[in-house]
Amino acid sequence: MIVTAPDAFLAELAKLPPVPVARATASAAFMVAPAAAELAAESARDNRYMRMDGPFDPLRALAQHAALAAALRVDCPVIVFPGDTATPDAMFPNNVFGTAPGKSIIGRMRHRVRQRESERADIRAFFRDVLGRTEIDLSRREDCVAELTGSLIIDHARGIGYCGLSERCDMAGARAMHEAFGLRLTLCFDLAESEYHTNVVMTCLAGRAAILAADGFRDPAVPRAIARAFDDRVVWLTPEQKRAYAGNAITLSPNRVWISARAATALTGAQRNALAEWGFAIGAVPLDEIEKAGGSLRCCVGEIF
Repeated sequence: MIVTAPDAFLAELAKLPPVPVARATASAAFMVAPAAAELAAESARDNRYMRMDGPFDPLRALAQHAALAAALRVDCPVIVFPGDTATPDAMFPNNVFGTAPGKSIIGRMRHRVRQRESERADIRAFFRDVLGRTEIDLSRREDCVAELTGSLIIDHARGIGYCGLSERCDMAGARAMHEAFGLRLTLCFDLAESEYHTNVVMTCLAGRAAILAADGFRDPAVPRAIARAFDDRVVWLTPEQKRAYAGNAITLSPNRVWISARAATALTGAQRNALAEWGFAIGAVPLDEIEKAGGSLRCCVGEIF
């Protein structure tokens, strides 16, 4: 079921039967190495986090990306695909390629520079032919925009989706992703006008807690309802912490949350203590060069379920 009102979401959530045993975190992850020497100007039209006014060092970005992949292997296997100079945003693959048990899902991107990423035959073949996944291809559709787990935050433990609507995802795209990922319940809501992706304002932490930036949602009732869905186990971010990418996090194991070094520095002692009380250590990796492209750690990581 898809709902758009916070009260309706909470009512439907209360009626959901217990879910069969399901993985809360991925069994593996995939990444795409940065390769372009400049940032994608087309993406900057609606990604206000991009820093187009300064130099971009591609070698430093590549080194940071490699260090991130090495760090994440503490929690799960990580596969890194080579980059392509024609697709500067490809180092953020979770928007284009996603998985659910038995399926690989290809998103419908808004910008042409990102649509080119979905045409990569090698990544498609890896999921289809090597892992034996059934391919669900949304990229060919003309009736929707659906930027996968940039727009859709999934609580895999309960089969619940939180989908932020913006230029990067419309209602038709939300419906397509709800079906493709096999979700039981999805809450759709408008992001604040300045936001492009949900994964900079929200993180689901292994189904047990959440990170939320309330100013990233157009209706303040929405983050309050999401907090109730997690029994108020929420790290609430200030606007400054959100801009430091503290909301762009991921859990690849039940006991660790990964964020960039900049994001980790932005957290307060009380926030760190709350995460520790909920069973999460913090893993942090310097990504300041990559963050110039308008995304951070979560954006770099695709999950394999």
